[in-house]
Amino acid sequence: MLALRLARGSHPLVLMRRLLVAAASAGVGFLLLCALGYASGHPAHSTGAVLRLLWCFVPLAATVQFAVAVARTDPSTRPRSGLSAVGLGPVKLTVLAAVSTAVSCSLGSVVALLLFLHLRGDLSGLPFDGAAAGLLAADAPLPLAAVLVLLALVPVSAATASALALRNRPVSTASGVSATVGDDDPVDALPQDLPPAPAAPPTGLPWGVALTSAGLAVEAYMGGGDGRGLLPLPGRLDATPAGVLAGWTLTAIGLAMAGPGLAYLCGRLLQAVRPGAVRLLAGRVLMNEARRIGGPLGVVCAVLSSVAAAYALYGTAPRPFGPLTELGAVLVLGCTTATLLTSALEARQDRTRTAQALLTLGAPASALRAATALRAAALLLVFAPLTWLIAELAALPLTA
Repeated sequence: MLALRLARGSHPLVLMRRLLVAAASAGVGFLLLCALGYASGHPAHSTGAVLRLLWCFVPLAATVQFAVAVARTDPSTRPRSGLSAVGLGPVKLTVLAAVSTAVSCSLGSVVALLLFLHLRGDLSGLPFDGAAAGLLAADAPLPLAAVLVLLALVPVSAATASALALRNRPVSTASGVSATVGDDDPVDALPQDLPPAPAAPPTGLPWGVALTSAGLAVEAYMGGGDGRGLLPLPGRLDATPAGVLAGWTLTAIGLAMAGPGLAYLCGRLLQAVRPGAVRLLAGRVLMNEARRIGGPLGVVCAVLSSVAAAYALYGTAPRPFGPLTELGAVLVLGCTTATLLTSALEARQDRTRTAQALLTLGAPASALRAATALRAAALLLVFAPLTWLIAELAALPLTA
């Protein structure tokens, strides 16, 4: 009940992010139900049904990642020093955030169920002259237990991941500004709000590079083999070699692991060769935020490179992608991009104290804006060519 009350009183942007989580959950739930419908309508093709279900876990993982990012930026569940006095400590706020995430995802699952039943004709007859009857196996019964289990996957996974991600958040003040800053002598209390010494560099860069190289090597080795049809995508991509798909998976995991290290190196490069105040500030902040934005940025890089490689392979053919493949691609691309933007918003919220301290010391606002632009440009100059390179290397064995 408290989660619902907080949702009603939230800022419109917060509500919009929760609605986006619900929409993503609805999309994943619809894909899961489609896989169940295929299994019910084709009992002799159990292997294909299992593979379709396994492919649904890719958008499921992207949706869970997005739900966790939204939960981290929810201001109503941030630990504050004053809330502990009324019994809302960090543990209860973590539970509250998990419940709020579960409520949003459950709403999406209900929408997915209603849409699925409507398109199957189970509610009010077949719509669209029965165009979706074959795709959704409208003539096959659905086991109720399987429907409930599949629809519960997204809420349970997102709530659990949110609880694990938020269990060790630091306690902040209610205003977001250091409580020691006063009006009489602000300079004495400001050094603690200025950018601290850079954090230790992330340790996942070597492992990420190794996994990315291994994924590209597996794809190049298996691209010309005869392992076609072993791991088909739901739709018309049923001739993709299983080794290529396994290579893409390793590449995506490697880029996600290497992302924080690459972002940290971008911060180091900004401070190289006699940096000025703006470059020093931009590099220091980027190094401290490398772990927060580097992972989502690496995932976006992996998704974009996979989309570019898939388009290079199949984009020129007439209607190469089926409707379920297109829905899954939209979910993965949208959720990963939204996760990156949400993580950037969280980093901006945590920089509020530093920005206010610098402005109090007399730093011009234009310098802060220039530092932000420098950070974005540095990340773009590193990750954009990397995305293009990975896409070219991924598509090269299959287009040669």
